[in-house]
Amino acid sequence: MVTQVSAQADVSVTEKAIKQVIRIKEENNIPEEHGLRIGVKGGGCSGLTYQMGFDGEVKDSDTVIEKDGVKIIVDGKSLFYLTGTVLDFSDGLNGKGFVFNNPNATKTCGCGESFGV
Repeated sequence: MVTQVSAQADVSVTEKAIKQVIRIKEENNIPEEHGLRIGVKGGGCSGLTYQMGFDGEVKDSDTVIEKDGVKIIVDGKSLFYLTGTVLDFSDGLNGKGFVFNNPNATKTCGCGESFGV
């Protein structure tokens, strides 16, 4: 059974990030029904790394967050590490890309690609 949740879920996504996801899907002809899968896996200099990619398959253990017509898919294991996280998009002077603002991270690497709890 897939858990459907509202935009006020354990993981939040900013308007800026949603607009960027929509832009990427349109530019790359990604099917509308595909959602953005976010997760974590072991690795990186701090122990865990963030993962992102588009996925058309939702598994029974996934949580699906719907916001402004965009599906964000998070597997159960990753949700444990991402609870309270805000996914944002930065296009400032320090670089351009998605940013995970994770309150559970007790240490991060200099590039922001990995974290530890």
